[in-house]
This record gives sequence, structure tokens and C-alpha cells, in this order.
Amino acid sequence: MSDKSYHFFAFISRMKYISRWGLMRNTQPENIQEHSHQVAVIAHALAVIKNTVYGGQVDPNNVAVLAIFHDCNETITGDMPTPIKYYNPDIKQAYKKVEEISKNRLISMLPQELKEAYSPILFHREEDKEAWKIVKVADRIAAYIKCIEEEKAGNNEFKKAGETIYKTLMQIQTPEVKYFMENFIPSFQLTLDELE
Repeated sequence: MSDKSYHFFAFISRMKYISRWGLMRNTQPENIQEHSHQVAVIAHALAVIKNTVYGGQVDPNNVAVLAIFHDCNETITGDMPTPIKYYNPDIKQAYKKVEEISKNRLISMLPQELKEAYSPILFHREEDKEAWKIVKVADRIAAYIKCIEEEKAGNNEFKKAGETIYKTLMQIQTPEVKYFMENFIPSFQLTLDELE
């Protein structure tokens, strides 16, 4: 064991300082740590639904772990708003390179004996392709929930984003997404009293 100090987990803990939705007025600020937790919960649920209801074979625990770490590189890059990130193919490609560099930087902050365990979590492996698809959809669902919550609080700033995200989600032809949207999303429209 080395006397050297490693910074990986100190950087991961800074996820709480990285704000999301930087170009939009928020009634309730959201950071990437909160967001990643919500994505992990939704992704885990999608995997469980896929397996239990539709006979899938994806590991819900692996999906949840991938979701927990899916935005951790933003402790180095910050959160780039979606309209900028996807403005044109050149920016999208450049940002992908920046993401790769930041993930490599995070991995370099681990002792050698832990790098092999964390690399597959930060980098997309072919064998995790199905799991990452679930994380990506869960990420969109979490964004849609944020839009619902902001609109419910009277913030019309999120109206157009919510419509766009909803349209995207409706185009996803997986039964577990449809199941989640039909059975769980309506509750996010309710007040606490209505939930009881």
C-alpha cells in the first residue's frame, strides 16, 4: 500500500457542487449528485420491469451502478447544457472527446489496484450496451420529471423542454419504458396530499 493520497472519491463527492440546467431559471436547483441518484433509481426500476414483466436478462444492480457514475466526469468538465452540447456535430464530437479525457483523468486518480474495477463503470463496454441504453433512457425520464416538477411549481421555463423530452420518450419502443411512463409518471403530477 502506498503513502500517496488518491483524489477519485474527493472528486466524486464534488458532484453535489455541479448544477444542472444552467441556462434555465429553476424553482428548485438540481445538482448532478441528486440527478445521478434519481437516474439510478429509475434505471434500476426499468431493469427490474424489463426482467420481471417482459422476460429480460439485464442485471439491475449493474444498471444502477452505471447510472450512479454516469455524470461523474462532470466534476471536471462541468455540466454542458443540452442545447449547446448537441448544437452541431462538431461540438457534439468535441464534447465526447472532452468526456473521454475527463473520465481518464478520474481513473488516473485511483490506485492501480482499483482502476480495473472502476474503468468499466466510467467507460462504455460492449457487454454493457443494453445496460447503458437503460441508463440513457432513465436519464431522459429524470429530465422529464424535472420538467414536470418545475411546471407544477409554476415555472413555464421548462414547458418546451418537457414537451420535447416527452416526445422523445414516446418514440422509444421498449415495453419497460412504456410501463414506467404509464404506471409511475402520472404520480409526479400530484401534490403530497393527493399521493396519500
